[in-house]
Amino acid sequence: MIQRFEISDARYELKNGAGSDAIHKDPQYAYAVTKLLDGNGISGTGLAFTLGEGNDLVCRAAGFYASRLQGHGIETLMADFGNTFNELSNEQQFRWLGPHKGVVHLGLASVTNACFDLWAKKRGLPLWKLLISLSPEEIVNTLDLSYLEDVLTREEAIQLLRDAAPGAPAREAVLAAGYPGYDTSVGWFSYEDEQVRENCKAALDKGFVAMKLKVGSKDALRDIRRANIVRETVGSNVKVMLDANQQWTLPQAIAICEELKNMNPYWVEEPTHPDDVQAHTILAKSVAPVKLAVGEHVPNRVLFKNYLQAGCAGFMQVDAVRVGGVSEFITISLLCRKFGVPVVPHVGDMGQLHQHLVLFNHIAMGHEALFLEHIPHLSAHFVHPVRIENGVYITPQEPGSSCDLK
Repeated sequence: MIQRFEISDARYELKNGAGSDAIHKDPQYAYAVTKLLDGNGISGTGLAFTLGEGNDLVCRAAGFYASRLQGHGIETLMADFGNTFNELSNEQQFRWLGPHKGVVHLGLASVTNACFDLWAKKRGLPLWKLLISLSPEEIVNTLDLSYLEDVLTREEAIQLLRDAAPGAPAREAVLAAGYPGYDTSVGWFSYEDEQVRENCKAALDKGFVAMKLKVGSKDALRDIRRANIVRETVGSNVKVMLDANQQWTLPQAIAICEELKNMNPYWVEEPTHPDDVQAHTILAKSVAPVKLAVGEHVPNRVLFKNYLQAGCAGFMQVDAVRVGGVSEFITISLLCRKFGVPVVPHVGDMGQLHQHLVLFNHIAMGHEALFLEHIPHLSAHFVHPVRIENGVYITPQEPGSSCDLK
């Protein structure tokens, strides 16, 4: 059983403009880390991601939730984790600080992710392998579907997984082939034009066939110039995504997206405020056929439901270290499967945890294996860093979720 827990505040400095975007010019990558320790020497590690300041507050919230799990056996806990998640996320005093968003929800994500890591390690399996071995009922038992009953009942969630099951053996080919990645680090906001050009060439040499550029400059001409540099450098067959990190107002987004159509972006990410579903709906209609990608700062399943109901998002970027952890990630992936919207996660964990989750999404749910974001800046800090070869994620084999830090 879970005998004790440890919470740590891990922060890492970035250098030479890495990680910069239109809003976060000088980020510090940070994790609120939860360790759950059982009586047999096994520990589960969970992460929530922040940009430094306030990470200590997330750690305090994680400690509050972790303390509620002491004395529980991990197998018993995970057999009904959906109800545990519901109880923790609706704790009467902490709920006031959200609900289901912000510091408290990030703290819950850290603890939830530690539970899933401990569960997989207890069974001696990589998390992806544990998840695909579970029955539809066992998966749904780990989920909190409250506030979704109008679009996704427990019975519907189970049926979605049952319907996908016959095709799962064929989709397991991805385990040997590797899951495609895309390179986010070619075009951080602070990089000069020539550095972006050289980074694009280097990404092509590494086998990437998709990459992302940060936009959202005060001078829209800079964005247009840099976007065209990327397109000219990589050619017409490479997917190029543009990420504004919420910088634009709706009128600005409409105007600049019209200009950017000429370089054929695969998507435009976070074009405006992440809570403004209506603005995204207007924008999506205005700039079609350019598609929007949202989710990096969408905090919970209810807002994802609203985006799906609005039909304005071409891609959902749910992040398991941003929403309430693996449990809510799977819930949102099921919602997306029902609505027919691809899931391409944002990777605040640098892809460590998400390399497991996209394999589950593809094999067990039937989501298309599009690609997974790759950001290498913290790889040296992990015990089992992600492995990328020729632009694809190599399937992890170590037990757990690959989130142990050195």
